Amino acid sequence: MKKEQMVGSRLPQQLVKDLEFIEKVEQTDRSTTVRKLLYRAIGEWKLEYFARQYAEGKMGIARAAKEAGVSLWEMMEYLRQKRIPAQYDLEDLEHDLEMIYKRSEEEQAKVLPKNSS
Repeated sequence: MKKEQMVGSRLPQQLVKDLEFIEKVEQTDRSTTVRKLLYRAIGEWKLEYFARQYAEGKMGIARAAKEAGVSLWEMMEYLRQKRIPAQYDLEDLEHDLEMIYKRSEEEQAKVLPKNSS
């Protein structure tokens, strides 16, 4: 399977002029310039799309970050910048506290010797 595929597209003249300007400034060829810009644009699109999916409650923050191709911290920062509220309710808090309590009990059981009486 090919790692790369040729893609052609007709572009408005102004966009071609902008590409030529970027090529000159970056000292790169057309293919490299278009590839860099596409990577950036697709990354931004994915971040926006999966943040929206999270905001609508369609997925959790960890999955949104993974699908967008960013770290959890990057997704959290993006959500904060866009003022997207956390999708974390009382039920989530209770579940998390229950899990912390269970883990704490498990850790204590490992450390404390069992009573042999």
